[in-house]
Amino acid sequence: MVASRKLTTEEVDALIAGMGEDDAGPAPARSPSGVEVVPFAFGSDDLSLLGDYYALRMINERFCRFARAVFLPMLRIQPRISSFPPEVKTFDEYSSKVENFVSLTTSRIEELRGTQLMVLQPNFISLLTNSYYGGTVSSFKRPVGEFTATEQRVIQIVTDGLNNSMQMAWRDLTPLTLSVQGREENIQFASFVDGADTVIICSFLVQLPGNDPASFDVIYPLQSLKPIASQLRSRVQNDKSEDDLSWRDRLEAAILNIPLTATARLAQPRVSMRDLLHLETNDVFPIQLPGSVELLIEGKPMFTADMGEVAGQSALYLKQRIRAEKE
Repeated sequence: MVASRKLTTEEVDALIAGMGEDDAGPAPARSPSGVEVVPFAFGSDDLSLLGDYYALRMINERFCRFARAVFLPMLRIQPRISSFPPEVKTFDEYSSKVENFVSLTTSRIEELRGTQLMVLQPNFISLLTNSYYGGTVSSFKRPVGEFTATEQRVIQIVTDGLNNSMQMAWRDLTPLTLSVQGREENIQFASFVDGADTVIICSFLVQLPGNDPASFDVIYPLQSLKPIASQLRSRVQNDKSEDDLSWRDRLEAAILNIPLTATARLAQPRVSMRDLLHLETNDVFPIQLPGSVELLIEGKPMFTADMGEVAGQSALYLKQRIRAEKE
């Protein structure tokens, strides 16, 4: 008769672990081809809903180009702006890493029936304000408190300009309309989303001349971007190249504001060299005025006109345009 043997502690632990695996449920099912079939609950994988955010990264890169002009009045240069890859976090996770005293601007996205949050650091606001009103572009530690009325005005100018740039960046994918809903100075009081809601964080870095770079964030709730998830996943971008209206408008305005010299040529009298040499002060030089005068623009005749008077000032009544002679 074989004597019974007690199990060691390691053997007992292994036996209990094996029993636990048996109680965990049935083994994964297999397809007829022998491949394991893993169950999946649709809608449970929200974080991968938008794929790798390829389209959103392209939008952010376009936004960087458009947003450079927003900082020109403050910094007197167009700074280099770069974007970071989008991050996915809960709003609580993001809030825990941000100081309470920041500039928060909530905007309504009409087409998506959602919102967007723009976060600007107070030191960056103070630097822009100081430079905007004639100071140097230098960073300094701003004490925690409230934004002054001047800083609030700068915040309004910057956020409105960045929202316009964001609308232009989204234009190729889908037209969006951003309208400011409210502003806040403490992230704990921001009425944006619930703390457990998932948000997509787009961070941007602004290179400042002779200073450390500054950053700002644009945050979208994941629920707001779900209606266009298929477009954000797509790597095929719209081939239709639309004109940069802002660039064309600026170019047109610059051309139309070029100052030109306008001259009214009353007459072209002829005089001999002998008479010219004998002319003295208080002499009368007779001329014969024609029926109409010529209006010259930068020395080139453009119109024939009649002389007159309007509101006590001399004026010209343009009668006919002078066509340039073909060479």
